[in-house]
Amino acid sequence: MKYYLVALFDDKSYSYIENIQRKICKRYRTYRNLPMLHITLEVIDDPNIHELSKIVTDIIKPYKRFKVMLDGTICFDPPYKSVNLKISNKGYITRLSRNINDNLKSRGFKVRDNIENWDLHVSLANTNYAAREWSNREYVAACQWMKRECINRMATIKAIELWKPINNKKEMVVKSFPLRDF
Repeated sequence: MKYYLVALFDDKSYSYIENIQRKICKRYRTYRNLPMLHITLEVIDDPNIHELSKIVTDIIKPYKRFKVMLDGTICFDPPYKSVNLKISNKGYITRLSRNINDNLKSRGFKVRDNIENWDLHVSLANTNYAAREWSNREYVAACQWMKRECINRMATIKAIELWKPINNKKEMVVKSFPLRDF
């Protein structure tokens, strides 16, 4: 089974991004229940959860809450039909993602081979767990609408979590790694 190591937003940042997500999902009727907003840092195949937890705890120990730049829109074409907020690939988020990937890879975990090809993003709407699949025309319109919004804003990361790939908020969190306050 694949597990996801994700970065979570503080309440203020989450609320801002969720408002954007609600507008898209309401306009295109994609979700009944909105999926949790997050940034995927790493995808891990069949990990030893106990060992993974120890490694991640050690990696994030020096990290405090930090900021990321929401820097426009990125869309992933069919079959994904995904509309996303682009995360600027610089600063703590990039360093943390690379550090996690390198550490896990060197310890024999099955992670992504080429992290350079990964665009950090926040998925707002896509075909996963959607109430209905949107048409190509709707997908293109949603991408164009988001690009016109010209989102360029800082958001704060408050925690890292390990998730199972299920759409049940109570059961998907395997382990939470809160970051220290300033």
